[in-house]
Amino acid sequence: MDIRAQYAPLRGALDAALADILDTGTFILGPRVRAIEEAVSVRLGNRPCVGVANGTDALVIALQALGVGPGDEVITTPYTFYATAEAIARHGATPVFVDVEPVGACLNPDLIEERITERTKAIIPVHIFGHAAPMTSILTTAAENGLSVVEDAAQAFGSADGEWAVGTMGDIATISFFPTKNFPGIGDGGMVVCGDSDLAATVRRLRFHGSEDKQTFTEVGYNSRLDEIQAAAVNLFLPHVDGWNDRRRQVAEWYRDAGLGQYVTLPEERDGVRHIYHLYVVRHPERDRLRDLLQQDGIGAVVYYGTPMHMQPVFAGLGYAAGDLPVAEEWARTGLALPMHPNLTREQVDEVVAAVGRAVERI
Repeated sequence: MDIRAQYAPLRGALDAALADILDTGTFILGPRVRAIEEAVSVRLGNRPCVGVANGTDALVIALQALGVGPGDEVITTPYTFYATAEAIARHGATPVFVDVEPVGACLNPDLIEERITERTKAIIPVHIFGHAAPMTSILTTAAENGLSVVEDAAQAFGSADGEWAVGTMGDIATISFFPTKNFPGIGDGGMVVCGDSDLAATVRRLRFHGSEDKQTFTEVGYNSRLDEIQAAAVNLFLPHVDGWNDRRRQVAEWYRDAGLGQYVTLPEERDGVRHIYHLYVVRHPERDRLRDLLQQDGIGAVVYYGTPMHMQPVFAGLGYAAGDLPVAEEWARTGLALPMHPNLTREQVDEVVAAVGRAVERI
């Protein structure tokens, strides 16, 4: 990734916004936070939005707002960043891992029903790498079983499943503004997108110690407030996200046109999905060797989620074994992220493809 190149054209506006914040002395939950909450709300069908300190807190607070607690079970994917499962366990609930579908590596809706029990409270599909999860089927299963749905949209702002934008389909959704995300800030930041105003009111209380007025405390909450510096950056970046996503899609097309698919398995799009390629994850049976050779050749290549959640030491007590979730394990064993950001040129893409070709010949 090349974070600085992405915001370099906006550096003057960023400097001016930061100077204004210093001049006004308003740092927490000020007008810029309200502005980005409103702007994202308009973008996502006028769903109420609440800025929080980071994407992990967004998940934790979202689950508490939906009433998830000790003894509950929450179904989710094993092929994701740890925060998704961690947020479930933080409430004393149990993450129940269901295998992913092979095309987009998202939660497989056909396998959810068999894992639902009387303790199941919610489902968290993750729109992984910028590819929207199969939400129609997931929502149908959730509705039939009286379950809440939390969209983990940390990697997929601007993606869509058919006509439905990511973040508008579940009961609640979470966004991360971590600097490497496709909708970035310049530090930690996050947002909770709520299906109704009652949920939003609960989330607002929870982000501020369970209080509406700083005097009366009705819940055990958090100190999780989006600050004005991050809000200023995200406000500046929002108008550019669609263009950045379009360029990511262009880069993905260049990779395909340049013949990368003769060396590795390319990422695909499920029918009807708008993939925004937050990460460009290819697959190869000798993934680790390929990564090492590319890095020696000066090409960025990174393994994401090489140990799926059900195989992580922290969840050893849940009783999963190798082979239980084979599709997720295959992605974890073979997936490799190649360079992907809006500032990549066609020449750089060709350079990456040539390096992959040389590496594969050596394996």
